[in-house]
Amino acid sequence: MTNFDIIKKLSYDTEITEILDRVVNNGTREIYDNINDGIDPLDLDDGKKLLKCYDLNLLGAAADALRKRSSGDLVTFVIDRNINYTNICISKCKFCAFYREADAKDAYVLSIEKILEKVDEAVKLGATQILIQGGLNPDIPIEYYEETLKEVKKKFNVQMHAFSPPEIYHISKLYGASIKETISRLHKAGLDSIPGGGAEILDDRVREVVSPKKIGWKKWKEVMLAAHSLGIPTTATMVFGHEETPEERIKHIIRVRDMQKQYHGFTAFIPWTFQSENTGLNGTSTGIDYLKMVAISRILLDGHIKNIQASWVTQGIDVAQIALDFGANDLGGTMIEENVVRAAGVPFHSKSIDEFIHAARKLGRPVAKRDTLYNIIERY
Repeated sequence: MTNFDIIKKLSYDTEITEILDRVVNNGTREIYDNINDGIDPLDLDDGKKLLKCYDLNLLGAAADALRKRSSGDLVTFVIDRNINYTNICISKCKFCAFYREADAKDAYVLSIEKILEKVDEAVKLGATQILIQGGLNPDIPIEYYEETLKEVKKKFNVQMHAFSPPEIYHISKLYGASIKETISRLHKAGLDSIPGGGAEILDDRVREVVSPKKIGWKKWKEVMLAAHSLGIPTTATMVFGHEETPEERIKHIIRVRDMQKQYHGFTAFIPWTFQSENTGLNGTSTGIDYLKMVAISRILLDGHIKNIQASWVTQGIDVAQIALDFGANDLGGTMIEENVVRAAGVPFHSKSIDEFIHAARKLGRPVAKRDTLYNIIERY
């Protein structure tokens, strides 16, 4: 008997327990790589009801049971560095505190040599993943991106996890090629995988409010499916707690789930709360809101996306540790460097391997270092 089976006996909300029962007690689901389109048990209305549920323990127990069934008890993490090659951006999203105008005193574009220095520092600290993202800078030619990828791959054995869908689309427009052609060209230069940034909330009503100059959700989908069709894996993200409605949060997760059915190219789903300081929007999410969204993400994505990542960068390591009991199985990266969230007023210090090991072991869980594709490198 799972904790969920015990807790549901104490719950007075029979409608919620029935919804959760359909997922948790529907038998073993050997899915993920071979999804049966006929077994999605939860729809938009179900998701909205879960989001209104006040029984956090019940939601957490259900998500934890699904995590255990799909991912086991192993807690994973990757050693990485997030390099932001430019802060100049024409998108000027209201939720972003990082971007600058081209003529701002602190505007910059990193030279390829500087990027190589940062990669070298990261590799010496054990990094296997280099995350490269930046603003939508109209003055950077595609050759800059290609040369960066080529030079890094020439000198270092690292996974180039680079350029979010808005950047890919931006580069394709500058280059005058299709999205698929642009991805192919970058892949040939050394692009290994694509981060899920720029998703925010996958609904154009929200996007018109918070990022009207950025691509719509269908274009984000087009970039991701083009990458997946080429065999290039990606992650998917969600930034919540700003202008979206509860229904739009659920729509976001279901749209990611629907995309996954085509090529199974998403390796992980990463929800985190909007950080409002120094931005043009307000954010009011609490730790409870975050844990609820982690749990609901696991529940709605069960059988489709195996890995749910806890965001210690926005929530702190203590809440991220709790998230490991609410459906998350991964702590993300140590992040030797991070600039975007820090610009929104969140104190940032990279995490050590020992801190991740301690967080997992305090829960009685095994822990391992992984690569970008969730292959285990070392167990502790």
